[in-house]
Amino acid sequence: MLNSFEGRLPLNRPASTPALLVISHLRWDFVFQRPQHLMTRAARTRRVYYIEEPIFSEGPDSLAVRREPCGVTVVTSMLTAPAESRTLEERQAAIARLLEDFVAAEGLEEYDLWVYSPMELPVTAGLTPRVTIYDCMDELANFKGAPPELRRCEDALFRQADVVFTGGHRLYEAKCRQHHNVHPFPSSVDVGHFARARNGLPDPADQQHLPHPRLGFYGVIDERFDIELVGELARRRPEWQFVLLGPVVKIDPAELPRGENLHYLGMKSYAELPSYLAHWDVALLPFARNSATEFISPTKTPEYLAAGVPVVSTGIRDVIRPYGERDLARIADGVDAFEAACAAALAERGTPAGEARRERADRYLSTLSWDRTWADMSALIERAAAERTAVVLAGVADD
Repeated sequence: MLNSFEGRLPLNRPASTPALLVISHLRWDFVFQRPQHLMTRAARTRRVYYIEEPIFSEGPDSLAVRREPCGVTVVTSMLTAPAESRTLEERQAAIARLLEDFVAAEGLEEYDLWVYSPMELPVTAGLTPRVTIYDCMDELANFKGAPPELRRCEDALFRQADVVFTGGHRLYEAKCRQHHNVHPFPSSVDVGHFARARNGLPDPADQQHLPHPRLGFYGVIDERFDIELVGELARRRPEWQFVLLGPVVKIDPAELPRGENLHYLGMKSYAELPSYLAHWDVALLPFARNSATEFISPTKTPEYLAAGVPVVSTGIRDVIRPYGERDLARIADGVDAFEAACAAALAERGTPAGEARRERADRYLSTLSWDRTWADMSALIERAAAERTAVVLAGVADD
């Protein structure tokens, strides 16, 4: 059963532009990150259906469909509870049937398939996309709780995909030998959005009472977050206020360090982030060095810099290159070095050296934009489509 979709907005898009079906392991309303940046731009020129993982409810199997103001249509499978009453294969088969019916009901004769989650590839069994795109934004198999069969599913996705994008250069190095058409697309940035932090935005109510200096972080707080590092820094430097924004996921909140200068303010919207950054003295990337962080390319690195806030990071490869190598961010591993780097960043604020560092960052950021990233990706998708068509035509000619 398909839920009725009320309030559908008119589509001002070329009729010939294929729709885009996106299979994602991330909720659309979760942290605003790579999928949201890319798909809001895709929705300017094509119909975009963002297909989330299922929710279990008391009703019959169905799809919940809603249209976001940006033009993206969010599709959520609503499967009959309880979840444990079906195997994974049975649940995915049910979703595959729902999606096949949905595509027919929407009249999608030509569409592309964009996959973030290899584990969910079976839900596309009834689909016949023009091309398949794998946007490998993270090495999901290295994350806490990853199912052991994920790598096997990714191998199947590599066989199906026409083009593969990676979320950074380190990940590209790991994947380029697994597919013939792999391209690195590190995290980009909406400079204008975060540059608002330089324009005297009001201090948010839940941090305005905190003294300075403030050292801040926003993002998902999970196994990638270096709990020990942040806890020891807070203990050593009681005069520093640590402002930590974001949901706590896959780790026990009770394990997080606590102290009078540690402030967990919860998840904030993308729109709110510049206001927080505007009143931070240093922005942090305190990532642990483990298998879950080996391939990450943090979106927040260029966002912090666009806000004009000095950045201190642990030695994440895709932060070192390019931000550390260009002397745009300080890189430090271990508590002693990280503390010293934070102290140096604080001391540099308002000095000619600090302004020179900011100007270098601004010059580099002028080469980045999510608009440009999406345009480059789109060109590669069309090239892959043309190549696939050429192969089909060649096969017909041989017959």
